[in-house]
Amino acid sequence: MPRLVLMRHGESTANLDGTFAGWLDVPLTATGIAQARTAGRALRAAGLAFDRCYTSALQRSIESASHTLDEMGGGGLPVEPSWRLNERHYGVLQGRDKAEAVRTYGAEQVRLWRRSWAERPPQGESMQDTVLRVQPLWDEQIAPRVAQGQRVLIVAHGTTLRAFAVILGEMGPAQAEATEVPNALPVVYELDAGLQVRASHALAAGTRSDGPAT
Repeated sequence: MPRLVLMRHGESTANLDGTFAGWLDVPLTATGIAQARTAGRALRAAGLAFDRCYTSALQRSIESASHTLDEMGGGGLPVEPSWRLNERHYGVLQGRDKAEAVRTYGAEQVRLWRRSWAERPPQGESMQDTVLRVQPLWDEQIAPRVAQGQRVLIVAHGTTLRAFAVILGEMGPAQAEATEVPNALPVVYELDAGLQVRASHALAAGTRSDGPAT
């Protein structure tokens, strides 16, 4: 049965400061590093190993993958960065304090820019745009390898991971709008022959990968 593991990066300095990061290349905090290492221990305890690891081109994603793989004992596995896995581009919001953006544009407008499926912030991307950006990487590189039985880990960002959930048939646009993706929590996806989700479960420390799926 094909399997895929998806994980958001650990806490970044932008997460801590409450700013819109998007494509800004911000590092992990000390907490984010610890979160990524905890994820690696959970993956190791679950008996999982990987043949390939994909990340975005942003350091918070690459660093998270590196710390996670080191903790698993798989630090020699090449990490394959792709801009297609970058967080959505937040346009005029990028680098701005979230509370300040609400004061400037209003809470409802900022909510629409952040959570609406098709609404774009000026000069930025919508969730739908992000799905369209991720899809070619899935179709051309990742999906064929998963179908061949390769074990793939993807370490990316909240919006790009929601994009995968839509591409894999786990949720539709409305659910994607409402879904929160925690930092550094690995989610194991069991896929059918058509590479659509049969079951998924998040891994806590000590959880076996063949445990109950919810």
